[in-house]
Amino acid sequence: MRALVIRDTELHVEERPDPEPGHGEILVAVRAAGLNGADMHQRLGRYPAPPGSPQDIPGLEFAGEVAACGPGAERFKPGDRVMAVVGGGGQAELAVVHQRAAMPVPENLSWPEAGGTPEVFTTAHDAIFTQSELKPGEHLLVHGGAGGVGTAASQLARASGARITATVRSEQLRPQVQQLGAEVIGPEDFAEHGPFDVILELVGAPNLGGNLSALRTGGRIMVIGIGAGAKGELNLGLLMGKRGRILGSTLRPRPLEEKALAARAVERSVLPLLASGAVKVPIAARYPLAEAEAAYEHFSAGGKLGKIVLEMAG
Repeated sequence: MRALVIRDTELHVEERPDPEPGHGEILVAVRAAGLNGADMHQRLGRYPAPPGSPQDIPGLEFAGEVAACGPGAERFKPGDRVMAVVGGGGQAELAVVHQRAAMPVPENLSWPEAGGTPEVFTTAHDAIFTQSELKPGEHLLVHGGAGGVGTAASQLARASGARITATVRSEQLRPQVQQLGAEVIGPEDFAEHGPFDVILELVGAPNLGGNLSALRTGGRIMVIGIGAGAKGELNLGLLMGKRGRILGSTLRPRPLEEKALAARAVERSVLPLLASGAVKVPIAARYPLAEAEAAYEHFSAGGKLGKIVLEMAG
């Protein structure tokens, strides 16, 4: 198979041996694979893949057709359209995933849309509903509302009956994010638009003080992105006075059992929304595997709405 390989921070498309599915696993002929921030960090040596995942082939999400089933794998059959979150290895023509971590692809999703779905929608759903317990009528603030997770979170929150405010740095992208159901503002002075019941932090520590000031009593700050910084000062007295909670999470290194639970939650609550068209997967750009370098540069440059996706031949 052809695979995207990281070697000394450089990207190369190389021939690698075809992986084989183990017990309970399926082999997937990948048709599309979304890019994520973790891929950028892995390329620079800052975010190694968890044990058991390919260490030099990036890719946290993919979609494709089941090519073969390993022993004991009976949930899917060859030819089924599936998508999944994995620890790595998704940006290749073939990838292996445990059947419990895989999800069926709604018929109306194109391959690029499906390839850009699993990581961001699983992350968003897990963060705002499973962990932050967002309820109908509550006010959600999304920092970084134009990215993959941000666009997913705004749409899912809207579908649940919550009110959404999203910060978007690019003025050109604000009208498009607003169409997803959010009140869109610049990243400055967001506290004036609160108070917020849940704050989804995709930017990092510079927002910490403002987040706490803008938090409603009993509110929750959910940290899942620290690209702008990981360390900041915190007024514990204010946190105590508001009876607030600060939560943090990553998806990639979780054990299979937890990934399977997150996948089942997405199947129950998100796939019907995707199938009906109530929620969409914005695609910023599509690149063939051979142009992965350009795709990574596009992602790193920012200023995009939604997902950048690598497409495999076939």
